[in-house]
Amino acid sequence: MTVPVTYDDNILPYSRMNCVSDVIGLVRTLGYDKVAAVIGHDWGGPTAAWCALLRPDVFQSVVLVSTPFDGPPTLPLDTANHPAKSVAEIDMDKALAALPRPRKHYSTYWATRGANDDLWHAPQGVHDLLRALYYFKSADWKGNKPFPLKSWTATELAKMPEYYVMDLDKTTAETMAAVMPSKAQIAACQWMTEKDLQVYSTEYMRTGFQGGLNLYRIQEVAGDLSAFAGRTIDVPACYIAGASDWGVYQTPGAFEAMQHGTCTRLLGVHLVKDAGHSVV
Repeated sequence: MTVPVTYDDNILPYSRMNCVSDVIGLVRTLGYDKVAAVIGHDWGGPTAAWCALLRPDVFQSVVLVSTPFDGPPTLPLDTANHPAKSVAEIDMDKALAALPRPRKHYSTYWATRGANDDLWHAPQGVHDLLRALYYFKSADWKGNKPFPLKSWTATELAKMPEYYVMDLDKTTAETMAAVMPSKAQIAACQWMTEKDLQVYSTEYMRTGFQGGLNLYRIQEVAGDLSAFAGRTIDVPACYIAGASDWGVYQTPGAFEAMQHGTCTRLLGVHLVKDAGHSVV
């Protein structure tokens, strides 16, 4: 019997390096020392990117889906001779909360202790919560008309829909309840049928969401990736996303950086018409 992950469990197994180790372990368990490609969607995108960046001998090409990769953290260059200009640190949580319409970033909220309970014990039930979330992030929801954001500022981030930049006083369950699709819309959905969704909702009802949510928490404590500053992805790469997916632009500048330096052999960038976040 699987014991659900709890908030107080060790989160180091969710680090980026450990995720790469897990994928390499899977490859070797299946009897291979290298594979033709590694493909990742959403959070799997950065994991696939790091696989290709760190072990090009194992992963001979990479496909990133939805989440662009802007490379390892940067380190200042030649500061011994040319001191770097100080840049004021932005407290984004504080800045979003101070907007005329107070907001919060979903990733900050999903890193909190209460997020798993909010999702796992949503008043509408896990199945309907996921249905609304998939719908809200899809091309079926006509409000999804993404565009590049100018900067990592509160006013720019607040231009995104509430599944990324939530109202300050709302939980995820409350946010999703407000956009629940109609029975007719659900019946017409071919890219995520009720039978398909039941697979996900049944598993999440059994395990809870904390394992996935730990990925948001580990971002705050893992600083070892700066050791790879300047490294690029040099194997053949491809990027695919829905044309209606805000995931393309949720991190200002990442989509552009991926195309102009991070991936030295980016062979294709494809934004699929009439598709949202669940382009796969």
